[in-house]
Amino acid sequence: MNPAEVTQSAMPLVSADVSLIALFWQAHWVVKAVMLGLLACSVWVWAIAIDKILLYSRTKRAMDRFEQAFWSGESIDELYRALASKPTHSMAACFVAAMREWKRSFESQARSVAGLQMRIEKVMNVSIAREIDRLERRLLVLATVGSAGPFVGLFGTVWGIMSSFQSIAASKNTSLAVVAPGIAEALFATAIGLIAAIPATIFYNKFTSEVNRQAQRLEGFADEFSAILSRQIDERG
Repeated sequence: MNPAEVTQSAMPLVSADVSLIALFWQAHWVVKAVMLGLLACSVWVWAIAIDKILLYSRTKRAMDRFEQAFWSGESIDELYRALASKPTHSMAACFVAAMREWKRSFESQARSVAGLQMRIEKVMNVSIAREIDRLERRLLVLATVGSAGPFVGLFGTVWGIMSSFQSIAASKNTSLAVVAPGIAEALFATAIGLIAAIPATIFYNKFTSEVNRQAQRLEGFADEFSAILSRQIDERG
């Protein structure tokens, strides 16, 4: 037997399977916990993303329908009666809140219009703030996963590399066959961290932009409707 064969026979046996599943099962339990946590975060990110895509699509269609009805020439009193009896969101909720305050002021026995314009603007601002809060719900999760995901994956990588070095020291063998599996397990944690973080960051930026567009649309309608009511207040005054 030549020296190369003696050296090879003295090496500890290591698993040659470097598939993703094998890398997971061979990893240290801390690295496994990191991987599972990141995978759960990735699933959560995609669930939030799908929910938000559907929500923003519904909200945009609702705004389009309301604006079409509002500017169609239909009486705002008739539109208010049609919307006040059912739950409303977005632009319709802002309209209903303003009309409710308008009717409370003019249908009260005092019939005072002092400060009515300010009260109408206030209730519309509150309605817009509630709508924005509804649209922004759970976006913080995307921001957190997008910013913290790579660092959590890096923690798993560092831990895995430390475990690999300990195994190398115990086996007193620095051949590639001994080092490679442990390094691959460690880097797998970083890869999962990036898989969770990259979509989270993209979705967060996209959804933040969408919320800003819808908020600007709501504020624009509130300004236009406030001007319409202001003219009617001046006529009645």
